[in-house]
Amino acid sequence: MKIVILDGYTENPGDLSWDGVASLGELSVYDRTPLDDEAEIIRRIGDAEIVLTNKTPINKNVFDACPQMKMISVLATGYNVVDTAYAKEKGVVVSNIPTYGTDAVGQFAIALLLEICHHIGHHDETVKAGKWQNCPDFCYWDYPLIELAGKTIGIIGFGRIGRRTGEIAKALRMHVLANDNFESEEGRQIADYVSLDELLERSDVIALHCPLFPETQGIINKNTISKMKDGVIILNNSRGPLIVEQDLADALNSGKVAAAGLDVVSSEPIKGDNPLLTAKNCIITPHMSWAPKESRQRIMDMTVDNLKAYLQGEPVNVVNK
Repeated sequence: MKIVILDGYTENPGDLSWDGVASLGELSVYDRTPLDDEAEIIRRIGDAEIVLTNKTPINKNVFDACPQMKMISVLATGYNVVDTAYAKEKGVVVSNIPTYGTDAVGQFAIALLLEICHHIGHHDETVKAGKWQNCPDFCYWDYPLIELAGKTIGIIGFGRIGRRTGEIAKALRMHVLANDNFESEEGRQIADYVSLDELLERSDVIALHCPLFPETQGIINKNTISKMKDGVIILNNSRGPLIVEQDLADALNSGKVAAAGLDVVSSEPIKGDNPLLTAKNCIITPHMSWAPKESRQRIMDMTVDNLKAYLQGEPVNVVNK
């Protein structure tokens, strides 16, 4: 049986091993596959029965050109790169990795917040550039510093990652609000569930941890921003299209939004004309929340488990049942 990995580099840039996957079949690994080259995607899949992808799209044309495909394992939680409905029509199982990054992504959300509060990277650079040794005072700070204790964080989307972010925020003595279509007793131990409007109005910090659905696309826009406190901080390490980027840039430049910490944008890699690149007080990192080695090892281990389950006739983590 042939297995092909279309874009393995971000999952494994060399510090992990594909041996677990290779033990299950004849394995071909491509570090990168051109996302917009459908013919090359089809060529690389060839007659493989199992395909592993992270961000390489697999659409109707690819399915039709590769009828031997029986299983797709997505090396991530999000699976929007695969036409799952058509996969179901074709009898192709699509599995994902649902739980690997809870701790890492929650940790990163708070890291973005702490960087906004203290600008540690900036001050490190100024010290090494000689500013401290030439300072007439024993200390200095170039930005207002923010203490989080007593402030309110509103988390939109209170699943596993949202709850982990809430737990860390609570440990910092923040008050936690949550908005989610599905409330849980576990969530109530961490946060007060409120309506979206109440969350927008009361929060000093707003963190996005919701999936990208039609109803959540653009959930942060000029209308919702107008309901927020002046000087609010916005965090997003979920999905870029949750934010109307020009609206956020305008709010940052006007001071309505004090700062934003973003690990995702609407089109990735980021385009040079993205208005957030030149917006005031906007930290942008390159979609790396998920990528500690520990998290990627969990992806690797769970991928092997997904493949074994499929081969045993009992597939797991199936997203197109």
